[in-house]
Amino acid sequence: MSTGEDKYWYNLTTGKVERGFESPAIDRAGPFDTEEEAAHAPQLLAERSRAWAEEDAAEDS
Repeated sequence: MSTGEDKYWYNLTTGKVERGFESPAIDRAGPFDTEEEAAHAPQLLAERSRAWAEEDAAEDS
């Protein structure tokens, strides 16, 4: 089991990919297995948010 120190993170404040716990948890999204996955974090987060909003709207109907 990984502790996250060997994973990649997307820094929400700087927009940069980091390896391990370089910045405070509040600034990080992840973990991701690869640097490339972490670099695409903004798109992934937007897609997930859109899907959750659609699910919530369907449940409210």
